[in-house]
Amino acid sequence: MKPTLRHALPFWLSLGLIPMAVIAAIWGSWTVLLLPFYAWWLTTFIDLASGLDRENLPTETARADLFWYRLITLIWFPVQAASIYGMIWWVTHTDHLSVIEIIVLFFGVGTISGTVGIVYSHELMHQKTRLERWMADLLLGSVLYSHFRSEHLLVHHRHVGTPRDAVTARFGESFYRFILRVLRECPGSAWRAEAAMLARKGLPATHRSNPFWRYGALQLAALALAVVVGGWVGLLLFVWQAISAIWQLELTNYIEHYGLTRKHLGDGKYEHVQPHHSWNAAHRGSNWLLINLQRHSDHHYKPDRPFPLLQNHGPDQAPQLPLGYPVMGTMAMVPPLWRYRMDPRVRAWRRKFYPEIDDWAPYDCAATPQPRGA
Repeated sequence: MKPTLRHALPFWLSLGLIPMAVIAAIWGSWTVLLLPFYAWWLTTFIDLASGLDRENLPTETARADLFWYRLITLIWFPVQAASIYGMIWWVTHTDHLSVIEIIVLFFGVGTISGTVGIVYSHELMHQKTRLERWMADLLLGSVLYSHFRSEHLLVHHRHVGTPRDAVTARFGESFYRFILRVLRECPGSAWRAEAAMLARKGLPATHRSNPFWRYGALQLAALALAVVVGGWVGLLLFVWQAISAIWQLELTNYIEHYGLTRKHLGDGKYEHVQPHHSWNAAHRGSNWLLINLQRHSDHHYKPDRPFPLLQNHGPDQAPQLPLGYPVMGTMAMVPPLWRYRMDPRVRAWRRKFYPEIDDWAPYDCAATPQPRGA
């Protein structure tokens, strides 16, 4: 079957956020809740109504046949930039919204740039064309999280499930401890990874080819434009939507690998990454919104695979989330509820895939040896 526009259109669900933002900005009141409602709860209702999607496109599908899938990710930066700066201009040039309404509205704008924008940047940074990688950098610059590209590509994918990867949430670790640890460790980790790459070429960490120069320039430009459009209030609103976006990204990161570790084989060597080292979710609506991010088991197994070709892995190959990311993210913000639902699943995963391991304590506290070359 050759994919067509009709097949790709469900993955354009994210565009529905834009009219929601316009309605919220004009009408205020309860409508400022429309953005998170659309992204989190409408997709959950679709999940419940439409069930699981276990169908897979053939992995040999030509890249040219994926145009309508890829297009939504390519156009998202101008859509997102117009939304962020348009909202800043509107709020700073009108006076009908209360302070609380503005705060909630820009939390919702962070849904556009976080729940969608960072997910799309994740897809784009894994692609090979210069345009797609630039779009990834622009999207990350607009949420002040540019280092995520370096950390994700150079550290997370290489060291997922080991103590070197801060983004692998530890068993028993609450989301709040996780996000503080990630915010503290990942920027420096990303810098060291880029510096190590330059050192292997005989170049200093401050060489102009270090992408951190580009990251800094893009973030400064994004902040400056916020001031131009909306003054100092515009700057504060821009930073608030970025914080909201980062919060939503790290909720997703927390969910994706919670409690899942790779087996240490001795002398700093770990087993290869397999589908069972990531949580899988086949829920249809949330996979439409998140462009198959929930097929995370296959993404780590084959990182270069475009999102339409990511394969669903069943329970015999990968651990399964009980619900889609939106609901799981809400659950993660209530640690006792999260542990009630997820800890038994982690223990079942351990019994299934690693019955030979008796002592999990070193894995739980990230006390196994650092991986080779870390």
